[in-house]
Amino acid sequence: MVLEIAKTGYQNSNKVFTNPNRAFNKILNLNLFQPSKGWSSGPTALWLATQHGYKQIYILGFDFKGLEGGKKFNNIYANTINYKKTTDTATFFGNWLRQTCTVCKENPNIQFTRVIQPNDFCPAELNDFTNFNTIHLKYFFDHFYFA
Repeated sequence: MVLEIAKTGYQNSNKVFTNPNRAFNKILNLNLFQPSKGWSSGPTALWLATQHGYKQIYILGFDFKGLEGGKKFNNIYANTINYKKTTDTATFFGNWLRQTCTVCKENPNIQFTRVIQPNDFCPAELNDFTNFNTIHLKYFFDHFYFA
């Protein structure tokens, strides 16, 4: 995706963070994680948010499992370059979950709130953290959306 971003020049006027990669050596104006996290993009973005001193972080778009118990891939970028097709199965979420748990564990003074739809999958491991909770999307919009 970084190569796609670089084709547009977006990184020249906006901050773009990524892990180091030889494919990016000739791309200017990238912010490279040092050392590399080597993580998936969602948990890396969550970790990056912790580096900015926030006391409350809302997590949106972390479904972990896809649709129908992981049988269907759900992503707004499905069927586009670099992404699976909507007919594909969901990607196994074990690494995302482990990385998200690491961020919660390493930041006990930050409250993490995952925003979900009713009946969305909630990994039991996240409930082990006192600094983690979930709220429904409607509650989030009712309290934070200003049109």
